[in-house]
Amino acid sequence: MKRADRLYALMQQLRSGGLHRAEDLARDLGVSVRTIYRDMDTLAASGVPVEGARGLGYTARAAITLPPLNLTDPELEALHLGLAAVGASDMAELAAAAQALSAKIDAVLPQDTGPTPGRFGFATYPFAEAAEGFRHMPAFRAAIRARQKLRLRLQGDAADRLVRPLHIDYWGRIWTCIVWEETADAFASFRIDRITDLAPAPGLFVDEPGKTLADYRKRS
Repeated sequence: MKRADRLYALMQQLRSGGLHRAEDLARDLGVSVRTIYRDMDTLAASGVPVEGARGLGYTARAAITLPPLNLTDPELEALHLGLAAVGASDMAELAAAAQALSAKIDAVLPQDTGPTPGRFGFATYPFAEAAEGFRHMPAFRAAIRARQKLRLRLQGDAADRLVRPLHIDYWGRIWTCIVWEETADAFASFRIDRITDLAPAPGLFVDEPGKTLADYRKRS
C-alpha cells in the first residue's frame, strides 16, 4: 500500500470514532507500530485533528471532510497559487491554515508522478520563496503563446540571457520553465522563482529544427 493510501485509510478509521490503538491499526494495515507512530505524527502536523499519544491510542475530533476530488494539473496549480498567496500574507491565522491545507493535499498526492520534491515537502513548504516566481508567470505564459523572445536574469547570474520560452512545468510544489537559450545555443530548464528580472526582447521566433519543445523532450 502506498503511503498516501495508508494515510487516507488511517483518516477513515479515525473518523469512525472511538480510541484506536497503534497495535490494532498496524495489524489492520500490515505495517509496524513504529510506522503508525510516524503516520500519526504526519497527520497531526498536516492539520488533521488527531488526539492521543503513543502507548495510549488515537482518536480524531470532528472535522469537515470532503469527498474525493479529481483535479487536473491546471486546477492543482491554481489551488497551489491561492494557497501560496495566502501563506505568504501577514494574516497569521489564515497563513497557518493555508500551510496546513497544503500539507493535507501534499500528503495524498500520488508519489509516482514526478521527481521527489525534496525540501518542498509539506513540512517545510516555502510559500514566500515560491511566491517570488508568481509575478513572472503571466508574462512568461504570454510570451509562450505569442512566441516572444525574453531577456531574463537568474539569481547569481552576472549577465542576462536571451531565451525562447517553450513550456512551464508544474512539479507538485515548484514551477520550472523550459527554454531555448540563444545565448548558450542550448536548451535550459530552471525554476521560475530564480528569475530576478524578465522583459520582452525584440523579435518573435518560429519553430526551427532542434530548438522546439518536442526536440527537448526527445533528448530528455
